[in-house]
Amino acid sequence: MATSTSVAAPSPTSTAAPARRRSGRGSKLTRGDKGVLAVMVGIPTLIQAVLIWIPMLLSIGLSFTRWNALALSNIRPAGLANYDFVLKDYPPFWPAVQHNIIWLLFLAVLGTPLGLLLAVLLDQNIRGSRIYQSIFFVPVMLSLPLIGIIWQLMYARNEGFINNLLGTAGTAGAVDWFGDSNVNLWAALIAATWRHSGYVMVLYLAGLKGVDPALKEAASIDGANATKTFFQVVFPSMKPINIVVVVITIIEALRAFDIVYIINRGTNGLELISALVVQNLVGEGQVIGVGSALAVMLLVVSLVPITIYLSRTFSKDA
Repeated sequence: MATSTSVAAPSPTSTAAPARRRSGRGSKLTRGDKGVLAVMVGIPTLIQAVLIWIPMLLSIGLSFTRWNALALSNIRPAGLANYDFVLKDYPPFWPAVQHNIIWLLFLAVLGTPLGLLLAVLLDQNIRGSRIYQSIFFVPVMLSLPLIGIIWQLMYARNEGFINNLLGTAGTAGAVDWFGDSNVNLWAALIAATWRHSGYVMVLYLAGLKGVDPALKEAASIDGANATKTFFQVVFPSMKPINIVVVVITIIEALRAFDIVYIINRGTNGLELISALVVQNLVGEGQVIGVGSALAVMLLVVSLVPITIYLSRTFSKDA
């Protein structure tokens, strides 16, 4: 008699459960993955903490103290005395504030529009536009101390290019561009604008490449000329780039330091808040509390445009 054997088919649940368990085990991070992730996150965080957050917190704390930087035991609490001294009795402070404001206005009125103009011209697909872009972008790649040295050669009273061009080099009529307090600020501003305009140019070139060509075509169909098309269609459509450029311009004006420090250590008409910070924190006449108070005041002012930019950015993303 024939016997029949039947094999029961596995139920869906019996096969799905191990599959789920296998997939669950595969999605978990291994010990090696966790180690790599910890290194990738931990090292940048540690670097940022050591170079940014810890010095910032120490500066805030030291701004409320008196200290000669010789021994930790000499630290004495001072309350708001350092801030009161800076605001009321520190002679270079208010001229430095004025110079920072002039720096900001100069970059906003001349440097930033010049960068925008260069971007518009180079966006026209003119012959050799890549070469021109590289030429105007070169100052951005140079460090600010190197830019200061380059412009020292340009502005030198007896051997400088500008005085030689004017034919006054080596004569009594030669302009002392860096030594004369009536003109050295403007000379430094031109040097700073040389770099700033190239940076702005790159940002606006990227923004112009992202403008929808259909918007320009629609404006031309409506009878708008090139000028109206740019100011009424193209420029408003680059609002994110405009916000970035405004923030960068403000920060550039607040952190201006390298050029004036190379020229004359930020003195004789070139006082800036950042230069005053270094003067009080470095050198023989260290006044750590005053320098820290100046640094904290500069930090607070700098955080205003950064906070506005970040709040607008994250509010749009949300």
